[in-house]
Amino acid sequence: MKKKDILQWAKAYVRKADMTSAERANALRALEAYCAGSRVPRLHLPVHGTAFQRAVWRELTRIPSGSTITYGELARRIGHPRAARAVGTALNKNPFPILLPCHRVVPAAGGIGRYAGGQAAKRRLLREELT
Repeated sequence: MKKKDILQWAKAYVRKADMTSAERANALRALEAYCAGSRVPRLHLPVHGTAFQRAVWRELTRIPSGSTITYGELARRIGHPRAARAVGTALNKNPFPILLPCHRVVPAAGGIGRYAGGQAAKRRLLREELT
């Protein structure tokens, strides 16, 4: 998958999000910066979801670029050690892919797991962060 396709896919999420025009502009700039090879700055993103989903999404921002963790590890980090599958469900509802880097979460059994943007996009994002 081409980087510009991944960028367009992630931008579509930002464009449909319930946010101010300034927040949207900042989020779109952050995506452009990420795709240009820069770190994504910390942004205030208006995330709407359950308390569990928000905890999952908040923890995503603590995973360093170039690192991965498992669904189970993320569940443990948010205080729900038996909720690995629920973590996966919350990741599937991530309102800001790349900005909330759910691509850094992988299965304990190996492989890369599922991704809303497709496995090719997830592989590319991980590969680029590791190099």
